[in-house]
Amino acid sequence: MKIALIGYGKMGKEIEKIALSRGHEIVSIIDINNQEDFESDAFKSADVAIEFTNPMVAYNNYMKAFKAGVKLVSGSTGWLEEHGEEVRELCTEGGKTLFWSSNFSLGVAIFSAVNKYLAKIMNRFPAYDVTMSETHHIHKLDAPSGTAITLAEGILENLDRKDRWVKGTLQAPDGSVSGSAECAADELPVSSIREGEVPGIHSIRYDSEADSITITHDAKNRSGFALGAVLAAEYTAGKQGFLGMSDLFPFLKD
Repeated sequence: MKIALIGYGKMGKEIEKIALSRGHEIVSIIDINNQEDFESDAFKSADVAIEFTNPMVAYNNYMKAFKAGVKLVSGSTGWLEEHGEEVRELCTEGGKTLFWSSNFSLGVAIFSAVNKYLAKIMNRFPAYDVTMSETHHIHKLDAPSGTAITLAEGILENLDRKDRWVKGTLQAPDGSVSGSAECAADELPVSSIREGEVPGIHSIRYDSEADSITITHDAKNRSGFALGAVLAAEYTAGKQGFLGMSDLFPFLKD
């Protein structure tokens, strides 16, 4: 398969390594200094482009890839609120293809399924209140993380006593803390920590007067995310529309 890379930071380099190990060819690498390559024949020859950048440029990257007629796999977060409806419509009605996920890790996919199942169980036990925390490296711009938001939405779908998620506390790289974990009874607070080079830790805690139940996913490195992105690219090459992890892993629909 011919793959183009959009974004060539640590994640892009890890994806390149795994894609090559699986027998794929990297035909184009686009980073901040060669944006004109979106219009190159090399980029247009790609079966799929894999995009990992940041919230400020992701949407424009999508538009450039769509214009070039290239299918897209993206793990960029922070663009959905402003552009989500437009991008989804381009894929469902405009013939474009985007496989998007806030997290491509197989472990996180499994964790997401466990999270939803636990929320279904806890729906019957109102004595337990639920909170979430996520920790990422200091370079991550959005807080809470896209993965945390996806996990929170999975809880809200299955826990009747919670109607919305809200931002909790934010511990900045310098150690200062802003925000508050205090919230209304029908709100799910999501707190964030930015420190070091942490790939990603997500913890969901159910707390009662009697005890606590906590589930945690702790990423050790970027390889799990990169492999998932390449698997998504292999899947997307023969598909069309707005795709996600529940298409790649049907157990997420259960």
